[in-house]
Amino acid sequence: MKTDVIMLRFGEIMLKGKNRSRFENQMAQQIRRVLKPLAGAVLHTESYGRMYVELNGERLEEVERALGKVFGVLSFSPAIKTVPEPDAIREAVEAHISGLPRRPASFKMNVRRVDKQFPRDTYEMNRMLGTFVLNRFPGLKVDVHNPDVELKVEIRSREAFVYSISVPGPGGFPIGSNGKAMLMLSGGIDSPVAGWYAMKRGLKIEAVHFHSYPYTSERAKQKVIDLTRVLSEYAGTIQLHLVPFTDIQVRLKESCRENLLITLMRRAMIRITEQLAERREALAVVTGESLGQVASQTLPNMNVINRAATLPVLRPLIMMDKLEIMEIAEKIGTYPISILPYEDCCTLFVPKSPTTNPSLKVIERQEEWMDWLPEAIREAVERTETMWIRPGEPSGEDRLF
Repeated sequence: MKTDVIMLRFGEIMLKGKNRSRFENQMAQQIRRVLKPLAGAVLHTESYGRMYVELNGERLEEVERALGKVFGVLSFSPAIKTVPEPDAIREAVEAHISGLPRRPASFKMNVRRVDKQFPRDTYEMNRMLGTFVLNRFPGLKVDVHNPDVELKVEIRSREAFVYSISVPGPGGFPIGSNGKAMLMLSGGIDSPVAGWYAMKRGLKIEAVHFHSYPYTSERAKQKVIDLTRVLSEYAGTIQLHLVPFTDIQVRLKESCRENLLITLMRRAMIRITEQLAERREALAVVTGESLGQVASQTLPNMNVINRAATLPVLRPLIMMDKLEIMEIAEKIGTYPISILPYEDCCTLFVPKSPTTNPSLKVIERQEEWMDWLPEAIREAVERTETMWIRPGEPSGEDRLF
């Protein structure tokens, strides 16, 4: 199919009223970021948020793959661009049909005049172009209800576009348009998907991973780096905070009732993440919890864990089942990494029978007895290492600071 541009459409950002221009500018920044490796592809912006990408010799598939990583893009269409004149539009329609991979048996004409100053009205253009197609392609029939192909023409003030397909984009909001949050990122299936959903809703994320060296290996750490790198394909760059958690886990195991260990660990993790959030000016914590999936994710447990938080705790997956989460993980490319057999800190310290219905009073009383805990949390925050994770960089070249 002959194509020289890709038309872009946006979803919810078009409803933002007076803030719309801010969202459009953020969209343009994100699109230019993903197109940067494709030197020929150029983004063009017009009034009212209309944008299109000129291919200039870049492969259509590569540009479409890049645009599929941009949150806020509702859909896009490979198209032929021409001047807004009847003869030129006819030529573009002919070229588009001739370039289709399979000759259709029926068609429908759909003209949209964005520029109301165009001298011919929509009805006249539909009739003129429909007649032209019937004469130029004998055997092709009109079917307004169930056509093989719907030929769409969009007429603007300076150009016209001819296209027939619409490719779904990821939708949502551009990253950073709704603030920043800290993602509690394990090496499992769920938390990377939660991070993806958080970015889709316009959050810029920084990842927080708790490691228990030497109980967890360097391969487990690399697994989390690789998961962050996949997410960075959508974000551009993500900061990964690596929190040393061994000391707290070991002392909790020695100090508390075994069935309360996971609940107390999660409360400590929340407190550490919040202290990092304060330093990084983040306004929420994101987790991959799904209601009832494991013992620590029962409603009573999440209630007790939440009481340790002062920031909002966002749980994008809370009402999703495991199969739904796995499907998204496969779609975004994190699943093959998540199932690698390198255990994280939570997996190694799971008690045989964790409580599913903890008492807040009991948990708080237990924490009062552990007068060492606040200082241990502060020390874990101070010893946290931070890495810049960027898409496409070979392992080992991430910058640590």
